[in-house]
This record gives sequence, structure tokens and C-alpha cells, in this order.
Amino acid sequence: MIRVPAKASAKPAKKEAKASESVIAVAPPSFRRERALIKRGVWPVAGCDEAGRGPLAGPVVAAAVILDPKRIPKGIDDSKRLTAERREELFEEICATSAFAVAFASRARIDRDNILRASLWALSRAVRALPERPTHVFVDGRDRIDVACDCEAVIGGDGIVMSIAAASIVAKVTRDRLMCALAQDCPGYGFEQHKGYAVPDHLDALDRLGPSAHHRSFFAPVVAARNKHYPELAERDLFSVDTSVEIDLSPTV
Repeated sequence: MIRVPAKASAKPAKKEAKASESVIAVAPPSFRRERALIKRGVWPVAGCDEAGRGPLAGPVVAAAVILDPKRIPKGIDDSKRLTAERREELFEEICATSAFAVAFASRARIDRDNILRASLWALSRAVRALPERPTHVFVDGRDRIDVACDCEAVIGGDGIVMSIAAASIVAKVTRDRLMCALAQDCPGYGFEQHKGYAVPDHLDALDRLGPSAHHRSFFAPVVAARNKHYPELAERDLFSVDTSVEIDLSPTV
């Protein structure tokens, strides 16, 4: 009979205990903050968020949503935690039951204003385009936006405030669909797959083909690809970007 020393048998138990302790449950967004305002007579309350700050190509898409407290779709969460299929389903439900608006900051505006300013501009424009004027707005992130009502910035808001989470879904699905459309205009870059983000396939295509009309001029990989394919532009003052080509897309999906 082989006896296992007490210390040896205790180690696996400790490992199992540590493994179980490392599992952290992530609570979904709640409607708590919105309900607190409603109880104080503050209504309508909107949430807003954007999609597309990080990509090398395409616009930033911002969305603002006013949820109907009596018809909130089940399963709303931060868009990053959802599958593409579930985002599409919730997108349809949110649009069918809520007041919403979408605004776009084009590649030209991003080049001119920088990505942060362009994003805040689009968020403000989405709120202003809502079919009913909100009296309070929750916005995801550190920065408040220029709107004609109280505005509260919530860091990590798309995982905390349900109205912001709903806006994150609307913005993400709208932008994904737009990037699929841009893929048909500029084949070869794979926009329909990576949505303009700097994944290896996109970086490879950018290196092979050079920048398209939809690439953001001052993002480092785009600058490197432009210098490779168009060295004659390397010494040009690229800050004189012609923004007259900006397309003003209406705030509808």
C-alpha cells in the first residue's frame, strides 16, 4: 500500500481553491441610475457611446439611446461582451422599442480634428439628433460632451449603465455594417472581417496595397504605408488635409 504524504495531498486542494477564487462574475449593466433620475422627475434620460476610435480606417460612429422603462429588451450588455449574432438581435429590439439616433465622424474629420475631438463631436451630434430632447445624458468615458442638458461621464459606462450599453450596441452594429459596405468599395483590405482594426491581415494588406481613401492619415501604420507607396508625399505638409470631401451622413440607421 502506497501512502501519500499529507503535504503532497494538500497542495492540489490549495490549487483548486485558488482556481475557484480566481473566477470573477461580471454583473451586467443595470437601469438603476436611470430609475433614480426618473424618481426625481428627470426624464427623458439618454445614454450614448461610440464605436471605432481604435481602427486605422473608417469613421467613428456614435449612438444615443433613450430606453423605454416599460419595454427594455432583455440581455442588453456591453457590446464587447456579446457575440455578433446577439448584437444584431438586440440592435433590432432596441431600435424597435427605444428612441435613438446615430451620427458619424468621417475619416476627413478625424484627420482634421484628431480622434478624440471627432469622437466627442459625433457623440454630441447623436444626442442632438434624438427625436425627443433628453434632460440628462450618460456618456461612456472620462469626457462630458457639449449638449444642452445635464451630462454625466461614466468610466466603463457601457458595462455599468444600461442606456450606455444599448448605445454601444447600436453604434457597434451600425459601424460593422458600414465597414462591410466599404469593403465592397475597397476590396482587398478585408474591412468586412476586421472592420478596420490593426490586425495582422489588415497590416499586411496595408503594406501591400497602400492606404485607401478610407484610411486615417495620421495613424502610424497608415503613415508608414503611405511613405512606402507614395514617397513623393513624405515631405508634404499632411496637416493641410482637404476636408471638403467629408460626407455628411444623416443620423439614421
